[in-house]
Amino acid sequence: MADTKQTKTIGEHHVAAELARRGWAPALTRDGLERTDILAVLPGDESRRLVEVQVKTARGSDMKTISWPLGPKSQGPSLHEREYFVMVAVSHDLSVPPRNFILPRSHVAAAAWIEHMDWLTAPGVPAGKRNAPVERARVTLPTFAQYEDRWDLLLIDEGDVPVLLPSRYRDLAQEPRVGLPEEHVWRTSLPAW
Repeated sequence: MADTKQTKTIGEHHVAAELARRGWAPALTRDGLERTDILAVLPGDESRRLVEVQVKTARGSDMKTISWPLGPKSQGPSLHEREYFVMVAVSHDLSVPPRNFILPRSHVAAAAWIEHMDWLTAPGVPAGKRNAPVERARVTLPTFAQYEDRWDLLLIDEGDVPVLLPSRYRDLAQEPRVGLPEEHVWRTSLPAW
């Protein structure tokens, strides 16, 4: 079994390196700074764009089955327009490079809720068979597939980022058995995707 602290370190340093490769000036934050693992500024940008990045790293032998646990802190609403996640998938096979999925916080929160509530309330599942609370939500790699290597999304404020979640998630967000979390920004105006 992989050491979770080591997995976290791999992801954070990998994302910092990827940001630097793209012209950002990243700074790893100290452990304990809630919601932010990396602060990054774009020095060449006139506005000196600053983003907060939370890194979630998952390891596995089969990239198709990798999923990220997304608890209550990951599902909380954005505090401002420049909060992002980079989900990193790391294979146990060292010849396979890490995969990166870049999303605004509101997209991650919606995906975690929708995927979990759809699983929890799926028609045909016997009562009592599934009972894990949404705080134990996990999101699978295919859910984030359209966000892979979308580093360009860091240049767009959250409200303007196109939603790239699976199209069926929009339908699920409107179903009473699934919906969206009470405090989610999309409850007042569901974006097109």
